[in-house]
Amino acid sequence: MRILLLGGTTEGGEMARTLAEAGVDAVYSYAGRTADPVPQPLPTRIGGFGGPEGLADYLRTQRVSHVIDATHPFAESMSRNAVTACAATGTALIALERPPWVAVPGDRWLHAADFESAAAALPADGSTVFLAIGRQNLQPFVGLNHLWMLRFAEVAAHPLHDATLIVSRGPFTIAGDVALMRRHAISHVVAKNAGGAAAEAKLAAARELGLPVIMIDRPALPLRRVTAAPAEVMNWLHGADRGV
Repeated sequence: MRILLLGGTTEGGEMARTLAEAGVDAVYSYAGRTADPVPQPLPTRIGGFGGPEGLADYLRTQRVSHVIDATHPFAESMSRNAVTACAATGTALIALERPPWVAVPGDRWLHAADFESAAAALPADGSTVFLAIGRQNLQPFVGLNHLWMLRFAEVAAHPLHDATLIVSRGPFTIAGDVALMRRHAISHVVAKNAGGAAAEAKLAAARELGLPVIMIDRPALPLRRVTAAPAEVMNWLHGADRGV
């Protein structure tokens, strides 16, 4: 058994530790978008594969038997490539994916299908928006009549004018995010439905302040096996290794 773990998330780190503790032959793959990635207890590769064909070649040449996709729920291209490459090579695939956030009483969510729809949903009234979507999908918001607050894990260039960049790495607290939103007079929060606890505080803070949240829904992906717990992945690996 040889495993390729597509990571870059909290869940990917948890899976890496579980595999390392079990003594499984595995490689951890980072996309390479972060300048200072968190060290992992597995051999690590950084960078893309060259699309689904390049990933398929990697699976063949490295004799990978199982792929665990623990990438971000919005890493659509990588997840699609994994489905295609695994189908082409007959490699077993499972996704380790955190459950999405669900609105609770007091939330003022407006769902958006994509980043362009989220940008179109803003009122363009010059108010300050907490754009909590990372730095890869900012282009649809360029030129809109707003001030912006961005929060990145590291200093990075971005295309938005009139933006304040907060450099901070989660997990965040509700009290801290309430104070942050008050300090910057935030009127709206735009978030992608990443799920997980590390960045959930902004939603609770928006609820406490009565702020609307434009929630970008997860992209639709091809049918694949999905689980939310490393222990369930280990059970799958054991079963798959026995031909189940």
